Amino acid sequence: MSDAPGDGPRDRRPVDRGPRLDTRVVHAGYRPRGATGLFSDGPQFAATYIAPGDPAQHPLTYGRFHNPTWTAWEEALGVLEGGDAAGGGAHAVAFASGMAAIVAVFGTTLKPGDAVVLPADCYYTVRTIASNWLSPIGVQVRLAPTRGGAQAALLEGARLLWIETPTNPSLEVCDLRALVEAARRHQTLVAVDNTTATPYLQQPLAFGADYSVASDTKALTGHHDVVLGHVAVTDPERATALRTWRTQHGAIPGPMEVWLAHRSLATLPLRLGRQCTTAHRLAELLHGHASVKSVQYPGLPGHPGHAIAARQMRAFGSVVSFDLETRPRAEAFLAALALVREATSFGGVHSTAERRARWGGDAVGEGSIRFSVGCEAPEDILEDVAAALGRLA
Repeated sequence: MSDAPGDGPRDRRPVDRGPRLDTRVVHAGYRPRGATGLFSDGPQFAATYIAPGDPAQHPLTYGRFHNPTWTAWEEALGVLEGGDAAGGGAHAVAFASGMAAIVAVFGTTLKPGDAVVLPADCYYTVRTIASNWLSPIGVQVRLAPTRGGAQAALLEGARLLWIETPTNPSLEVCDLRALVEAARRHQTLVAVDNTTATPYLQQPLAFGADYSVASDTKALTGHHDVVLGHVAVTDPERATALRTWRTQHGAIPGPMEVWLAHRSLATLPLRLGRQCTTAHRLAELLHGHASVKSVQYPGLPGHPGHAIAARQMRAFGSVVSFDLETRPRAEAFLAALALVREATSFGGVHSTAERRARWGGDAVGEGSIRFSVGCEAPEDILEDVAAALGRLA
């Protein structure tokens, strides 16, 4: 977390560990200092590679198996997830979307007869996959709320514990270290959906999780223009299993999307720094406003997960959820915004907001707003929200 709302994310790195995370992120996946030639390679568009003779003698053979653009992006993600510049410590595998990444974890860990423990308030498509696909093939699905670490009570005999913190869209928080320790006592694998936080703000692998999963479509790439996902692990055999799944199921990312994502990564500390700072100010504004029924933001001291988030996150995130009580009031608020756009998803450089209940599937009120703070001048965002709320009164 940051020392104060205006400080931005803080690097907790000991002084003797080399460059700070922000610096490592900027250089991750690029050619090392001293290398000559191109500063960086462009996207490699290749379905077929020239590879005569024994395929095992060639690093590149077919476009569904590998691509140099993926390799650079995965090296960068490995650094962000807690590895080093040489690729040690974390292995990342890129996928065509966040859901492709999630399904790959399920597909490589679960079989009929296994049990998986899910948050009852996790991303709704994960719950849909569980009910429409996992249950019918004989995987037992157990559900418990994120708040209070309630999933720990359901771990007996479970193969996989799925965690999401902070959750989307309700921003509930759970204690990663405590849940991982509970899972270890039951020999249960742990996967963490880290989409809302991103591995810049929170590193699940450092807390002992087996899998760190994210939809990179959102804050990680942050420009509303690509759909991607990834899984990071510390076990090389699990990384191999995930790559095999990707190859055989065809869940491969496009090289142009991957190249755009890698180019966006260098500004992640700057983007999230401003977004988190502004989000904290927005949450404080909303918290004291007469037109707002309630505010969900881990950075507020009254949030039930505030102390936990302060321990395990570098900052509290760029998303603020709040309740305007009724659908007409929420829709009137959205219509009154002059700067903020009404759109789904979150994490981009442009501020967006939506009435989340319009999609169904989440236990939120009809007047619940999910607000994604962008990189505009903080005062402009706050003034736009204050003016829109004023019109409700």
